[in-house]
Amino acid sequence: MKIPKAPAPFATFLLRVPLSVMFLQQGLSKFPVNDTTAEAFGLPFIVWWFVAYGEVGSAVGLIVGGIMGILFTNGLLSDLADLLTRFSGITMTCVVTGVIWIMMPNSLMDVILRDYLHVSLYVGGLYFALRGNAKYAL
Repeated sequence: MKIPKAPAPFATFLLRVPLSVMFLQQGLSKFPVNDTTAEAFGLPFIVWWFVAYGEVGSAVGLIVGGIMGILFTNGLLSDLADLLTRFSGITMTCVVTGVIWIMMPNSLMDVILRDYLHVSLYVGGLYFALRGNAKYAL
């Protein structure tokens, strides 16, 4: 008996949901973006602005890119959806790299063994940056 598989675009969409929710939640918690909060984290305002909008934008972009990838299987819109997914993944990895950097861990192993949340968010973003949208099997 062969167990049916979900199509890859749908299955990978399920990975997008919790990743996007986490980034959206974290991004929205930074609004309104202001100098005071940026200074509290020891960051210039422009960096804080990019972090807040990067988190929100990458969360929305990952979901929109996934929906477009499911709806448009080939052509320009399919290619744009893939590009949006990849850009959102790159943005996520950049943001998480900055978060880990600001925490000033003692070593990379310290991050890998003790900071599973940020490592998970980083790897999730990296997956979509490297893979883009999954395509339907022919």
